[in-house]
Amino acid sequence: MHVVLAGGGTAGHIEPALALADALRRQDPSVGITALGTERGLETRLVPERGYELALIPAVPLPRKPTPELITVPGRLRGTIKAAEQILERTKADCVVGFGGYVALPGYLAAKRVGVPIVVHEANARPGLANKIGSRYAHGVAVSTPDSKLRGARYIGIPLRRTIATLDRARVRPEARDAFGLDPNLPTLLVSGGSQGARHLNEVIQRVAPLLQRSGIQILHVVGPKNELPRIDNMPGMPPYIPVPYVDRMDLAYAAADMMLCRAGAMTVAELSAVGLPAAYVPLPIGNGEQRLNAQPVVNAGGGLLVDDAALTPEWVQSNVLPVLADPHRLYEMSRAAAEFGRRDADDLLVGMVYEAIAARRNA
Repeated sequence: MHVVLAGGGTAGHIEPALALADALRRQDPSVGITALGTERGLETRLVPERGYELALIPAVPLPRKPTPELITVPGRLRGTIKAAEQILERTKADCVVGFGGYVALPGYLAAKRVGVPIVVHEANARPGLANKIGSRYAHGVAVSTPDSKLRGARYIGIPLRRTIATLDRARVRPEARDAFGLDPNLPTLLVSGGSQGARHLNEVIQRVAPLLQRSGIQILHVVGPKNELPRIDNMPGMPPYIPVPYVDRMDLAYAAADMMLCRAGAMTVAELSAVGLPAAYVPLPIGNGEQRLNAQPVVNAGGGLLVDDAALTPEWVQSNVLPVLADPHRLYEMSRAAAEFGRRDADDLLVGMVYEAIAARRNA
């Protein structure tokens, strides 16, 4: 069996694809896996690092909404679709699984041409153009939120790295706090604006940090690798404020924390829900509003707070985040609500959908 994954461009597309690849290999170590990608995407680094074959095709950016530019897409796609077809034929692909992004649409259209079954996974609450089109031809459509607008979709969550999906925060907490130099017993706020950081989140937390510390809260702040680390003078006896440029073991960061202040990317929301870590979500103020839609279901379930970027101030943190961190019962209830909403088994469920699609095509 050979499965072709189409999910290049950003980590939000690539990480679920790699989580599925890992799950396929756990079930059948002999399965062949090829990931489609472009020269400009993060897949050029992430896919080979995980030990999977990467096959490059030309990049054809898609407009996120219907625009006049959309009419030029078919012409620009022809060569890319042909390149994807050749990869499907070379690998004798049994299924194409798409996750959105530049490579997904040519992957879907190539699969349709050569008769390879398609499975679509949509991570965001608001589906992108490639997955909207791909879902029309798919044997199965999987989504990350229960209220997705894609027709015939199955709610499974987002495939996650095993280090996240299997994380026992309580068991790992002593090791995690020791790794970051945190006090083993104090309430802990984790702050991160994503892999590159977020300037506004950084500025707000730096301003409110002394008040949180005086209130008995310690802070682990992932600033972002390109942002300047703040100068910190932790006074003796004060809870620590620990800024770091980057964390490559987010499982340890999640285990160390009692609550998180963060953006609301689909992967972030899925990971925090899966591990039962409550969060104050601050959706990115640009784009099509999908980050708010990503966070809204878990917030509605009681597993987090939601605040607009413009409304995030030190005063808001003091009035909304501090009371949660200072109340062990409320932390417990929010953590339980997040965990009940989260899905840890999306990778295995998606493997099942791949096998169903292959079987349906063979039976047909």
